[in-house]
Amino acid sequence: MISNTELDEKYLRKGMMPSILCAGCGNGIVLNATLRAIDKLGMDIDNMVFVSGIGCSSRLNGYIKADALHATHGRAIAFATGIKAANPDLDVVVFTGDGDCAGIGGNHLLHGIRRNIGITVITINNYTYGMTGGQFSPTTPQTSRSTTSPFGTIEHPFDLSRIVVSAGAPYVARWTVAHPVQLQKAIRKGLDKKGFSFIEVLSPCPTSYWRRNKVYSLESVYQWYKDNTVSLTKADDHPEKITIGEFYDGEKAEWTELWKSLVGQVRV
Repeated sequence: MISNTELDEKYLRKGMMPSILCAGCGNGIVLNATLRAIDKLGMDIDNMVFVSGIGCSSRLNGYIKADALHATHGRAIAFATGIKAANPDLDVVVFTGDGDCAGIGGNHLLHGIRRNIGITVITINNYTYGMTGGQFSPTTPQTSRSTTSPFGTIEHPFDLSRIVVSAGAPYVARWTVAHPVQLQKAIRKGLDKKGFSFIEVLSPCPTSYWRRNKVYSLESVYQWYKDNTVSLTKADDHPEKITIGEFYDGEKAEWTELWKSLVGQVRV
């Protein structure tokens, strides 16, 4: 197994260090898992493009020694779709957050799945618009406090992974940063999948979310993810908990391959 030092030397930009991430943020765990998955698959980093929108999670592509595109808020999947359509041979990865992906970019998420364009979307769900002020997001649990819900949010949260499954994505998984081994395996499968793959990662924002909800111990935050999640096989016995695991792994015709086939049939 590659060491963290070797991983850093091979894939990270030294000029971006030290990290700007807050203490206790799970984004670094997600980046580590992603790079380990890439290394395990033996992927060519020079053939990859990392796309992101706006938010703390969207900073991750700047740390990687590879081509990256920092798009406008909510438009990461739209930009990634354009890149993949222009050059189907590229491996395209999207880093996005719950606000960026499910809120402002919710429409692009659905149509990326509908097209089944061959990109890997890693959504870091921290229940808040962490970088832009700590507002509640489409995934914020009910009663949670935020800058825009100081007395607790009353809106029902999205279950992102189940929405993506119902929309027809061929690969969908959800893990937490407290499950790094399983997360790495899921990202590896997502990268290897032909078509739209979606990995949701439950990750803490200790500054904008947990502090406002009066949880100050990082140990307590990470323990919360372990205590309040349950595997798919046991989900029926614990309906009050968040389901984690591999939600769907199937096959479906990918958009760029269908396009190549169509073009090949057209006579000029």
